[in-house]
Amino acid sequence: MPEEIVSDLRSNGANVIETEDLYGSMADADVVYMTRIQKERFADEDEYARCAGAYKLHARHLSDVKQDMIIMHPLPRVDEIDPSVDKTRHARYFEQAFNGVVARMALLCRLLGVTVPAKIEGGAL
Repeated sequence: MPEEIVSDLRSNGANVIETEDLYGSMADADVVYMTRIQKERFADEDEYARCAGAYKLHARHLSDVKQDMIIMHPLPRVDEIDPSVDKTRHARYFEQAFNGVVARMALLCRLLGVTVPAKIEGGAL
């Protein structure tokens, strides 16, 4: 994670722990934020090949995690989160993606001066 984000989180009282030991650290985690390893960010394809697939999360890795631990991911995923995780109570990445769409819609409305009614006849927004 970029140092400026970690620094900002810590200065606001967050306890941030960064580790390369994904499986050994999950039992203590409140949130696991996974991302794919982006091939386009590597100058050397051999280095990418060494890193790709280093972290793969399966439902079987979740047996000892906190009941309310959540897993987030910006999507799209490649193979870093196995579909078996999708059915667990920990998966929040689909909700995260949906909320991102709604948040962007709200920002666009605000920027364009569009007033969104608080309630639409027949149902709430």
